[in-house]
Amino acid sequence: MAVTSMANSSIRDFQKYNEMSAAVGAAFPAQTTYVLIGGGGGGGNNVGGGGGAGGYRTNVSGEASGGGASAESGLFLGRGTYTVTVGAGGAGGGPTTTVRGFNGSNSVFGSNTCVGGGGGGTYITNKTGLAGGSGGGGATPNAVGGSPTSGEGFAGGAGHSTEASTYYAGGGGGAGSVGVNGGVSGGGNGGSGVSSSITGSAVGRAGGGGGCGVSAGGTASDGGGSGSTGPGVSGTAGTVNLGGGGGGGYTTTYGGGAGGSGVVIFTLPSVVPVSFSGGVTGTSAVVGVNTVYTVTETDPGSTVTIG
Repeated sequence: MAVTSMANSSIRDFQKYNEMSAAVGAAFPAQTTYVLIGGGGGGGNNVGGGGGAGGYRTNVSGEASGGGASAESGLFLGRGTYTVTVGAGGAGGGPTTTVRGFNGSNSVFGSNTCVGGGGGGTYITNKTGLAGGSGGGGATPNAVGGSPTSGEGFAGGAGHSTEASTYYAGGGGGAGSVGVNGGVSGGGNGGSGVSSSITGSAVGRAGGGGGCGVSAGGTASDGGGSGSTGPGVSGTAGTVNLGGGGGGGYTTTYGGGAGGSGVVIFTLPSVVPVSFSGGVTGTSAVVGVNTVYTVTETDPGSTVTIG
């Protein structure tokens, strides 16, 4: 039997559906901005260097990536399923006397990978900081900091040039500046991070961890952990989801702080459907015509489906 009439409400719903479908279809390929940060490196134990911050990459216009690089080129995504991984922070050095901090894990969004931060060095052996997104700080005497990944971060600072009583280690590199060398009066400060307003307000992320100092530990900012100030004080952990490096520890008992986990933040036009696989933790918020997705934790094999 032919349909000869339709209620006005049904007609309105049908028109609304067509308009929404057209808007979604016109959104592809969808313009996507992102801030991608790897997990921070752990601080070394036994008068250890600060951990390097996780690598930092962004394509937000007018903002900076790590290592002094400019924002990356625009990204347009088609309908499909993409990998999403939030890198874990590296463990702090311990429990033996020669353990560096451990590197943080990489963060991934689609085809883009951001390298985890380098672990901080430790006194006696394994003195040099490890390479990473940003490099870990070196220990005394005069051990160099770890090298960074180009376009993601800066190098770690070196340990002080003598052993004596000036056991002052270098700070971990940050996304925004190099870690400071250990000095005659304190551990080196962690390198600064980078600020982004992708979520609607400015937040500094990916700072390096401070190096241990026997009497004055290196300080940190933008999610980095402070270095131990001496006996009975452990290095401070980097902040979760800011990708900061952990602070250098004093001994095996009072070891290096763990690096902070990374984060994956991306925006898509709000008309674009987005769904995540199980095991993904995060939040979303509408900012202007876009929705900002902040992914804070993932299981192995996690994905996001767009469209």
